[in-house]
Amino acid sequence: MKSYFIYIIKCSDNLLYTVFTNNISRRFNEHAEGLNKTCFTFKRRPLELIFHQEFNDVNQAIYFEKKIKKWSSKKKLALANDDFDRLQILSECRNFTHSKYKPTEIEVSTALDQTY
Repeated sequence: MKSYFIYIIKCSDNLLYTVFTNNISRRFNEHAEGLNKTCFTFKRRPLELIFHQEFNDVNQAIYFEKKIKKWSSKKKLALANDDFDRLQILSECRNFTHSKYKPTEIEVSTALDQTY
């Protein structure tokens, strides 16, 4: 059975690089040795592998990669540090348009009454 990996590299400038591979040791060594001069990590060495997860299903691996590529650096670091409490906090929507923060009809009518 083939394995697939999602991994996060922390660069020397503290930027995080998230990528997918089927051979994590080979790919990380390629990054660390700077074999590809056009790669994002080339000018950001030395590198540190801070997270990896193995998948048996290529579709699941690709889905997870696309998902965490959209995350903030703080969320990625929380994942890498196994800080799931912080990850949950960072994942909560803080937008006032979110249903959790929408005022009730009573609060809206009360606010309108106070303005007139």
